[in-house]
Amino acid sequence: MTDRNIPHESHESHESPQGHDSRENPYLEGLFAPVSEEVTAHDLPVTGRLPEALTGRFLRNGPNPLNIEDPAAHHWFSGEGMVHGVRLRDGRAEWYRNRWVRSDAVAARLGEKGPQGPRHLDMDFAPNTHILHFAGHDLATVEGGALPYELDHELNTLGPYDFGGTLPGGFAAHTTVDPGTGELHAVAYCWAYPYVQYLVAGLDGRIRQRVDVPVEGGPMMHDFSLTTSYVLLYDLPVVFDLEGASSGDNFPYVWDPARPARLGVLPREGPAEAVRWLGIDPCFVFHPMGAYESADGRTITMHLVRYDKLFDRNSRFGPDEAPPCLERWTVDLTAGTVRQEQLDDRPVEFPRIDPRRATLEHRFGYGVVQPGDGYGAERSRLHLETPGELLPPDISQLGVGLVKYDLVNGTTQEHRFDPRGDVGEGVFVPAEQGGEDEGWLLSYVFEPERDATDLVVLDARDLEAEPVARVHLPVRVPVGFHGNWVPDEG
Repeated sequence: MTDRNIPHESHESHESPQGHDSRENPYLEGLFAPVSEEVTAHDLPVTGRLPEALTGRFLRNGPNPLNIEDPAAHHWFSGEGMVHGVRLRDGRAEWYRNRWVRSDAVAARLGEKGPQGPRHLDMDFAPNTHILHFAGHDLATVEGGALPYELDHELNTLGPYDFGGTLPGGFAAHTTVDPGTGELHAVAYCWAYPYVQYLVAGLDGRIRQRVDVPVEGGPMMHDFSLTTSYVLLYDLPVVFDLEGASSGDNFPYVWDPARPARLGVLPREGPAEAVRWLGIDPCFVFHPMGAYESADGRTITMHLVRYDKLFDRNSRFGPDEAPPCLERWTVDLTAGTVRQEQLDDRPVEFPRIDPRRATLEHRFGYGVVQPGDGYGAERSRLHLETPGELLPPDISQLGVGLVKYDLVNGTTQEHRFDPRGDVGEGVFVPAEQGGEDEGWLLSYVFEPERDATDLVVLDARDLEAEPVARVHLPVRVPVGFHGNWVPDEG
């Protein structure tokens, strides 16, 4: 059974909510196009057999703009968040739901009363980047100064969340749970502040540690890395653009070629003055895979996806044409150096590891294989850099497959899907008491033959094998960002 809630401003997905032709903007058409309905479907059909150990919810967040005044200038990163979820239990797919995160603005457009709760700097934004579960709360998150929003078990918005009044400002898109302590770590930045905040939330859901690390120029720190002893900060040449923000740019961050790139090494229990800044080659990092210290504590090994350059509005050709690739960085804490080594030449993004290995040495990692020259290449960045100009006609998908890296042996396994579809972030779900790669990789995959999305379950030990199971959703899940597996508690 499928229930549909159609907002009073809904339109066909090939049109913007204002009725403009979405072909003015590749991020409003095809597999990127926002969906116009909130759907609830029960007892979903399954091909294959779902592991009974998978008892919980697979949740993913992403932009789903509800109202666009100027489609040609719309930036993909700025759309209001919509969370898509599938509930699994006892080898069955009990339900699928998609719900907009209700900020005041979203609620008003849907003809509803807005959520009550705190705001940071009067920011009212429906978080669109990630969703996590911590201390009994489901939190939709975004960076840049806004608060996370709490959702209930069925993805309805409860309101802004400030960790029981202990969050000192905005929050972050990405977080890491230390498997040794269970505490939540984040690095938050805001255009209005001359520092970034390292935050730690205790098991009671309250912020117990705050460290304000001074940085100049408003760098974009989308993510960070964490080891058992250190927080690693990416101070890179993508910075806040005040001129762009003043002119109405809804993604006011640009590449600053004059800004040195550096990696900050901050002791987890140390003050801001203890941070050590190490120079690195200019680059940008959206997403690290993981990091860990050597047994003797002298080095840190980091795996991450590196861009040569990103959001450069002054250059159309050059090193920013290179796709994002997986690298290993080795930090020598004695010499104060960082050695950067490319591990793979295929374009890849959205790296993940077994969450039980976060902060610890890990052998396996996973990522989304991107099409051709990579989503981050020149052809697919033209619109992000110059909205309304030079629109690339061939932006149609984010991923074409999933890859598993053996970081010790240097080998890979790859699972490719229909090249006409799209593959979302692969989330590793460990088997109980299993080894590091014993478990499953879950991803939303658009299937052109059905014109709808499947939740695909792969055996992480043999990624090249046929899927263990496919849950057939009744709708398309648009190209989006990040998510998590939330197992049932208890």
